[in-house]
Amino acid sequence: MPNQYAQIINELRGVYDQDAPRRNKRTPAAWRESIRSDYLGQLQAEGKNKLLEIGAGPGNDSAYFALHGLQIVATDLSPGMVELCQQKGLEAYVMDFLNLDFPANSFDAIYAVNCLLHVPKPDLPTVLKAIRRILKKDGVFLLGLYGGIERDGPWENDRHEPKRYFALYPDASIQKIVKQFFTLERFETIETDDSSNPDMHFQLMILRHA
Repeated sequence: MPNQYAQIINELRGVYDQDAPRRNKRTPAAWRESIRSDYLGQLQAEGKNKLLEIGAGPGNDSAYFALHGLQIVATDLSPGMVELCQQKGLEAYVMDFLNLDFPANSFDAIYAVNCLLHVPKPDLPTVLKAIRRILKKDGVFLLGLYGGIERDGPWENDRHEPKRYFALYPDASIQKIVKQFFTLERFETIETDDSSNPDMHFQLMILRHA
């Protein structure tokens, strides 16, 4: 495991363990609710049932999908977050992005929102390749990231200590990267009210394992 990656993961694990109770109580923004409901509708229309959430946090989105009949597996790098997932009755495991320990072709669909932005830029292709390995052929991958700007390093205004690492990409750059591994079926930018940078937005991608 690359040294930078290992250091970042260890720091994030501590931050998110500490922040788990607060995040468990947080109500999702309307745009987040819309994203997951639209994705649920797509999966139901395509008859895709087994869904992996990467970076599940306290499991609120996974619980939503499970409530609507999908077979859910949740992963997070934080043991504290995984414990909250399990308390919701979810099948959940402590796993980081480079160690998704599942057999090949395990899932009909994958959902990863605002977690891969913590992957160091040199490691993102390896992570995307690992995700493709466990996604079935014709499987659907919803990838959501904050972006629109170039960033590679700790967020100076982060309220957490140590300050979290973020890797953000301009729209054209992230599309070019994901197209190396998946068919990009949809790319949409969403303006949110939770960014301190007016040039930032949410990047929604629907990807297909061709």
